[in-house]
Amino acid sequence: MTQRRRTGTAAGGLAAALTALALLAGGCSGSTGGVRGTPGSAGVRDPYFPKLGNGGYDVGHYALDLAYDPGTGRLTGTAEITARATQDLSAFNLDLAGLTVEGATVDGAPAAANRAGNELTLRPHEEIAEGAEFRTVVTYAGVPERVTDADGSEEGWLRTADGAVAVGEPTGSMTWFPGNHHPSDKAAYDITLTVPAGLEALSNGVRTARRTEPDGRVTTVWHEPEPMASYLATVAIGRYETKAASTPDPAVPVLTAAERSVAARSAALRDEVPQIIGRQVRRFGPYPFSAAGATVTADSTLDYALETQTRPVFPAASFDRTTLVHELAHQWFGNSVTPATWRDLWLNEGFATYAEWLYTEEYEHVPARTHFQRAFAQEANWAFPPAAPPSAENLFDPPVYQRGAMVLYKLRETVGNATFDEILRGWPAKYRHANATTADFTAYAESVAGRNLDSLWDVWLFGDERPATS
Repeated sequence: MTQRRRTGTAAGGLAAALTALALLAGGCSGSTGGVRGTPGSAGVRDPYFPKLGNGGYDVGHYALDLAYDPGTGRLTGTAEITARATQDLSAFNLDLAGLTVEGATVDGAPAAANRAGNELTLRPHEEIAEGAEFRTVVTYAGVPERVTDADGSEEGWLRTADGAVAVGEPTGSMTWFPGNHHPSDKAAYDITLTVPAGLEALSNGVRTARRTEPDGRVTTVWHEPEPMASYLATVAIGRYETKAASTPDPAVPVLTAAERSVAARSAALRDEVPQIIGRQVRRFGPYPFSAAGATVTADSTLDYALETQTRPVFPAASFDRTTLVHELAHQWFGNSVTPATWRDLWLNEGFATYAEWLYTEEYEHVPARTHFQRAFAQEANWAFPPAAPPSAENLFDPPVYQRGAMVLYKLRETVGNATFDEILRGWPAKYRHANATTADFTAYAESVAGRNLDSLWDVWLFGDERPATS
């Protein structure tokens, strides 16, 4: 994600944070009635969003079948969730904000459903044994909500003049489908979108089908086979112009799209997507997904870009080469290697920011040292250590991005270019399609470097004070 612009006051941000935590506080309570299984936990105790996500199961696949009416803003959906129990389950939770649940089944049998805030608790007709795979189907409808984050930015299902754009970092995906909405539980996705004739409907992965329904609406099916955190799922509905291409060898299909009002001014840079990915492959290793692309929206829809998996979303005003490099680098750093908790977000943003520095160093003759010195001089970058934002309100603050990139610059300076390049390629290879922590990264870097790097981490990653010199 590009660094967000604050739109609210500090007091407003605190109120939003408290509201968000209150909404996330619901859960399943009550006795288990003497049965062997117990309810899965409501929340995975993330440092910033303790009620986000759910315990007791691991999702393997989401099949979402959605129909949207831009005129009314109404979304109707069926979510089929295939998961495996990690304990004996008498009940389990899904995260869902707003929307009305019309029914739920588990393995074909009706399941009791209870709502409390953003928690949907399902009690299956029969217990689910640890290790068993089970299939949950939830039907739901309503007008999806926007989420105002602690920093004042908006996410979730964002309604537009003729459609919608869905972005979900960090919690917004629960506004349009029920699920285990924490980045630690990644899954494959099939997303089916039905919209009025004349509109395009875009999502993650590869488009596998497009058909016209008897009533004239158009249905498009998207397949994302690689594991994806729910915050990286996206939908874009509207009057879009699309263009297909492919990356250099090895070929990966590339589909870019832009709303018609901004299609012409974004066309030249959209054409560069395959070339930029090819350059990043040479630095970061094999591209981790079976599709690539970009979606450019009208300026009124978003005020930040987001690295939604395989097809990052950009407001036209932020669709520049630097931002494009940043969001495409996230496909390796953040999307394939995904943070285990939101505290590890610098592993996304620090790497993507450093990818900007590497790109300008190699192709625009601006040394990474120049970016480092500029970042070092900025007081805002020293507000807190990049690996320890003080609250959810600070997740997208400058230290996570700029000081995160400074950590990587100092690592390169300390271990040398050859070893650093080995780390840069080896890290996304070792944790491909997995989750990782800050401790995982520091241990990996030290294993490649063959030495202890505590003095580097203590100052640049965890230190509270700016060093006297850079």
